[in-house]
Amino acid sequence: MLIDGDTSLQPVVDEYISAQAILQAVASPSGDLTDGTGLGEPKFEVNFTAFTGPWGRPQRDGPALRATALITYSQWLLSKSSNDSRVGSTIWPIISNDLNYVGQYWNSTGFDLWEEVDGSSFFATAVQHRALVEGQTLARRIGKTCAACESQAPQVLCFLSQSYWNNDEEYVVSNINTQTVRNGRDADSILGSIHTFDPAASCDDTTFQPCSPRALTNHKAVVDSFRPVYDINANYTQGQAVAIGRYTEDVYFGGNPWYLTTLAAAEQLYDALYQFDRLGHLDVTPTSLAFFKDLNPAAATGRYAKGSQAYNTTVQAIKKYADGFLDIVRQYTPADGSLTEQLSRDDGHPLSAVDLTWSYASFLTATNRRAAIVPTSWSSSLSSSPPSTCAATSAPGTYAPPPLTCSRNVTTVTVTFDVRETTVYGESVYVNGSAGAFGVAGEGEKGVELHAYRYRSGDPLWSGTAPPFPAGERIEYKYYKTGVDGVTVIREGGNSRVLLVPEGCTRDIVVSDVWQE
Repeated sequence: MLIDGDTSLQPVVDEYISAQAILQAVASPSGDLTDGTGLGEPKFEVNFTAFTGPWGRPQRDGPALRATALITYSQWLLSKSSNDSRVGSTIWPIISNDLNYVGQYWNSTGFDLWEEVDGSSFFATAVQHRALVEGQTLARRIGKTCAACESQAPQVLCFLSQSYWNNDEEYVVSNINTQTVRNGRDADSILGSIHTFDPAASCDDTTFQPCSPRALTNHKAVVDSFRPVYDINANYTQGQAVAIGRYTEDVYFGGNPWYLTTLAAAEQLYDALYQFDRLGHLDVTPTSLAFFKDLNPAAATGRYAKGSQAYNTTVQAIKKYADGFLDIVRQYTPADGSLTEQLSRDDGHPLSAVDLTWSYASFLTATNRRAAIVPTSWSSSLSSSPPSTCAATSAPGTYAPPPLTCSRNVTTVTVTFDVRETTVYGESVYVNGSAGAFGVAGEGEKGVELHAYRYRSGDPLWSGTAPPFPAGERIEYKYYKTGVDGVTVIREGGNSRVLLVPEGCTRDIVVSDVWQE
């Protein structure tokens, strides 16, 4: 949107950058910033504290994806003003941490983009390579260095191009180095192709560009794997679009098609059409012949020049095929236009998470590509020739907390009150004080009720979040309990506690107390 001239969301992007500067320094179950391991943490509490529950971690695609997002934004800022100081002083420190993480840990296993399989993921490796290449480009532009980018990008590309491809059956095995047994045909690979789409690239198998022979035959392999799986695909024949899921062995929520994966199948084809048009020809190779024959039984290997009858017939067939995936999404989208995560394999009704952001984003990118609205090049040509021999290398990184900035000072701050106090079943704990957010001041008021959902033997934690307080306000507060009868009030001893609500960038804070006797 920014690249297309709509700057209305720029303040939100700036707030995202401020948030990432905070989160990079938060220690989590994945690790901390000392050795960079904490950057692989996929999930945090909304108040910028660590999520300590069980989850699929680490996820090694995250730092690469964040780096790509911030590199894209930085390049846009520099296109507006070549000496924009924010890029070097505020954004680059975040990017640098992420690129160092990729350079150090790309050859370590982690969880895939579905947060289920611990191993090496095609999607993760593809986006890691892209991040290192475009990270080096940005570093040179702003006078910085990225040693990990230069030393590791060729080896990541070597691993990407040589480790995932099944030569016998000609498709990408999306997860390797794992104990999870699947056939390997996974929408992960289609998503990897569209995330590393470079409008300026050739139909390069090595970087798995959408128009490349490998990407196209893999598209066929993944799509065909779902043809016999879902009842809603029963009336579609070979060469027609069908609903796409994640992988055929999926059992989550019953194992259904997803809106975003079906849209991704369309998007790869629109990307390929853009590349064919820009290159001025399309190539049908022995690898991709089966893909083209599904759409045109008369297809034969060879190069077809733009404007020729064979070229025109082929691109029209590909566009019709791509539009078919969009039509499936249209067919099973409710009248209000809302998109959930999944659609039923039996009758197509919406299922699972409602209003999934990823579904909406996939619709926007797919329809943009259909309209030939494409992102800027990420300079894939600078690293498209891998070394002849792959090596399991690593570049130990250096990490530092990014400077904390904010696009605008906050006016209110949300405060979570944590207090440790041993209670018996039936007792309740509250916090009350001088500020209006607690309710009407006075000992007779309940104030904010705390909850015991994290209360454990040996850690009697009660926690509750108050409505926002004005930034800079001075608050006096104390805790009290009500007995099992719901009437008896037991107040903590000592003087009232004092909290000065912070000003500046901080939006959420946690106050940690111990009950005063």
